[in-house]
Amino acid sequence: MTEYPKFAVIGGGSWATAIAKMLCVNLPEIAWYMRNTDAIEHIQQHHHNPNYLSSVEFNINKLKLTSDINEAVAYADYIIFAIPSAFLNGELQKLTESLKGKVIFSAIKGIVPETSLIVGEHFHEKYDIEYDNIGVITGPCHAEEVALERLSYLTIACGDATKAKIVAKCLSGNYIKAKITDDIIGTEYAAMLKNIYAIAAGMAHGLGYGDNFQSVLMSNGIREMKKFIRKVHKMKRNINNSAYLGDLLVTGYSVFSRNRMFGNMIGKGYTVKSAMMEMSMVAEGYYATKSAYQLNQEYGAKTPIIDAVYSILYEGKEAKKVFKKLTDKLD
Repeated sequence: MTEYPKFAVIGGGSWATAIAKMLCVNLPEIAWYMRNTDAIEHIQQHHHNPNYLSSVEFNINKLKLTSDINEAVAYADYIIFAIPSAFLNGELQKLTESLKGKVIFSAIKGIVPETSLIVGEHFHEKYDIEYDNIGVITGPCHAEEVALERLSYLTIACGDATKAKIVAKCLSGNYIKAKITDDIIGTEYAAMLKNIYAIAAGMAHGLGYGDNFQSVLMSNGIREMKKFIRKVHKMKRNINNSAYLGDLLVTGYSVFSRNRMFGNMIGKGYTVKSAMMEMSMVAEGYYATKSAYQLNQEYGAKTPIIDAVYSILYEGKEAKKVFKKLTDKLD
């Protein structure tokens, strides 16, 4: 690349760290905002994030680190948000710099609780960002495997194909392959929904169900996802593509999946509160479950898995009994 748009990464967690690593391969400098000033000082001194993906070593000369979100926004042409959806609204309220004219990409796998909107819709409706300036970065890709430099795939969605190609090129590398799509809404909803199905897979494992049942659960999950997304945004899409089915499978089965881990704890008898306290990272699927369930009251898609997970997490129903009933609804 000869001309580089300026990029900023918003967030200090594992996925933000992985994205910063990928960008630093191709770009001379990026801005990186995180709230934790101790983490910033540690990266400046020791060249790695002390809290997430600590094996990743950064060239500090390529990082413009800041604990001021406005500094990062002012610096960048392209801004990649990679923070838990539950915290997005609070971070955006700190903004005094305008987002107008900026290209916003979401690497967030969830719904904004305050508005019940996926992140792209939130930026469009609340910040008047044109859809051609909004994009989504999805998997199937775990941050931990990016850190290990294992071959991984990304899907870059944007209504403006040129902008999608720019982001894809900036993230691609020897172990990262990125493809583009124009299904912004579908891929973002898929990224949110797959976390719910991963929680269900974890619950099933915690309850003692084996691989045979979990394969049926995932098979039903992709069909349920298709029905839900079609109700929300009808367009021609192949639900078996990597951005949908691939991302669902890696989140449902991987040992790195925090949503599966969270569900596994619930299946083993943990309360929601105790499971959250034990985990060091946010399980996006917990918040997504409530949002998807409430949205579906309007859309009316047939979603027995989402309904089951919701009844366990939010209505306090016993996982064992709920799953026994769920098994009769799957095929």
